[in-house]
Amino acid sequence: MNSNRSEQKQKPTKDRDWVDREFGGVDLGDIRRDARLVELARDLAKRPQVSLPQALQDSGALKAAYRFFDNKDVSARDILAPHVVSSVQRMRGQPVVLAVQDTTFLDYSGHRATEGLGPTGDNKGAWGMLCHGTLAFTPEGLPLGVLGLRVWARDPKQTGIKVTRRKRAIEDKESQKWIDSVQALAGLREQLPGTRLVSVADREGDVYEFFAKAQALGVDLLVRAAWDRRVEGPHGYIWASMAKAPLLATQKLQLPRRPEQPARVAKLSLRACEITLKPPLNGTGAYLAPMRLWALWAREMRPPANVEPIEWMLLTSVPIKSAKQACERLQWYARRWGIEIWHRVLKGGCKIEARQLASFARLRRMLSLYAVIAWRILYARTLARLAPDIPASTVLAPEEWKALYCRIHSTPTPPATAPPLRQALRWIARLGGFLGRKGDGEPGVQTIWNGFHELIALTDMYRIMNSEKPRKSRHTKNCG
Repeated sequence: MNSNRSEQKQKPTKDRDWVDREFGGVDLGDIRRDARLVELARDLAKRPQVSLPQALQDSGALKAAYRFFDNKDVSARDILAPHVVSSVQRMRGQPVVLAVQDTTFLDYSGHRATEGLGPTGDNKGAWGMLCHGTLAFTPEGLPLGVLGLRVWARDPKQTGIKVTRRKRAIEDKESQKWIDSVQALAGLREQLPGTRLVSVADREGDVYEFFAKAQALGVDLLVRAAWDRRVEGPHGYIWASMAKAPLLATQKLQLPRRPEQPARVAKLSLRACEITLKPPLNGTGAYLAPMRLWALWAREMRPPANVEPIEWMLLTSVPIKSAKQACERLQWYARRWGIEIWHRVLKGGCKIEARQLASFARLRRMLSLYAVIAWRILYARTLARLAPDIPASTVLAPEEWKALYCRIHSTPTPPATAPPLRQALRWIARLGGFLGRKGDGEPGVQTIWNGFHELIALTDMYRIMNSEKPRKSRHTKNCG
């Protein structure tokens, strides 16, 4: 990506909407392609839950969209690149940025005709592709943008290769995705002086080569342990060593609602100490050195009956020398739930798994576009919670918040200034079915998503009703 051109094209202007801000700096090698992407993003964002024919409605626009997604000269990376530039701008000045990694399966079992897809799990009927995303979050949980997407499909001929994973180099395994993400993160450091970049991963990211690469690149990490690895010292292994570690603090943690489980508050005990990991004993481990990290063992105290208690063994390169630091690292890891919400929006709101295109390559290009559309909803929802009193114009275009106000208040005249963002998001949620009763709490991402769909139609009508009618010239002849 030509970053200089992207930054030049993305100079902020007063009347730019969010699509211009996130895609306006694109450089696809042809200004016509650049314009096509921006136009596509704007059209698909209006009705992201419907099919391409329903979203575009015009046969010419539909054919142009298919040609765009089929263009071999357009890469998924370049489609996402201008949004990454905007994301880095939002990251500037942040003391800490959490780069959360996670993988999700995209199921296309009903579209077997799509070329280039493959098996996605142990279930023989599962078919589709895998998406490994990296999203930037502040420690408070505000999603600053999508930093990268690695999308691939498994070769059906390689089914069963998992049993040989210990004998294969990291470059030949899907675990390379963790290293790709941290390498991309390291590439952003020069643009973010003074910002601590922390790569965050769940248990699947417990890969020694990933730890070693992050350390070599100078990127911090925070990973939930999956393996009881060998450590130096009298106790030999992580869990045994941590059982002797000092109790630094107890901390309450708000747990989100899960399928068949309501939201609840868990009280955790926090033990932490510095440890030295020994490299694994498999063939690749012989080339790796021991590594000093900090371990944080968070265990739920007195969990409710019939509920699996929280137990996280977290490994990090960021020191934990006090109760405050232990509680902070715990909260950092809890921000990982944000990427799971993004997955839900991508699948449930954008209906990405319902897309029917002829090939994996076309789907991958489309996914890069919808990834940003899904991010915008998550960003608006979280910003309204963290900064409820900022103007709604921070997120919504003038026509959007004005149309929203007029609809909610049944008036043709909007106020001169935008309402607070939290209030506007609650109005949007009302459009999506949120009742706002006492005890309902804040609206969820699904009702906000549904409300945005309604807002788009309202905004279109508002523009039509408030557009200036062309004046009839005195010299115009009546040709009727």
